[in-house]
Amino acid sequence: MVLTHIAVGMALSLPVAVVAPDLAASTAVGGAIGGAFPDVDLLFGDHRRTLHFPVLYWPPAIALAVVALVVSPITIVAAVVVGAAAVHSASDVLGAGEELRPWERTNPDAVYDHLRGRWLRAQYIVRYDGAPEDLLLTVAFSTPVAVCLDGLPRWIAVLTVILALPYTIVRKRLPNQFEKIL
Repeated sequence: MVLTHIAVGMALSLPVAVVAPDLAASTAVGGAIGGAFPDVDLLFGDHRRTLHFPVLYWPPAIALAVVALVVSPITIVAAVVVGAAAVHSASDVLGAGEELRPWERTNPDAVYDHLRGRWLRAQYIVRYDGAPEDLLLTVAFSTPVAVCLDGLPRWIAVLTVILALPYTIVRKRLPNQFEKIL
């Protein structure tokens, strides 16, 4: 669920908030953007292949983090943005395959590994996007952000939980509604 990825991306900003409180808001918002970014490929291209890079986001994320230690605040924000996209892409392996009804387990392809030229298999630790355990992860990662940060980051964290709850409730009904529209 993209909301979980947003919450995780924002949580990546919490260590920055401890050492550089003036960058907390910008890194949290950057983490939300980076956490959501790979799922933009839902709108075009091949989902979990076009903008998901479970291996290839890591080298620039690590390089930016190293540079951020010595250069400037903007590189810290960039490191969190790219790091959140890396975590998103890699963590999709923990969920279900790429399918309309992932609880049926008809497609084990979780995310495409461009480096090796193959799909990584779904692990089903989170059974499907919008599953109760997915909601639990959203709450678990949003809560420290909402408690520790204020302003826009707090509101984004609260909003992720507010939106995740109804999504979890209706998730299994969405494929039927989607098919009626098409």
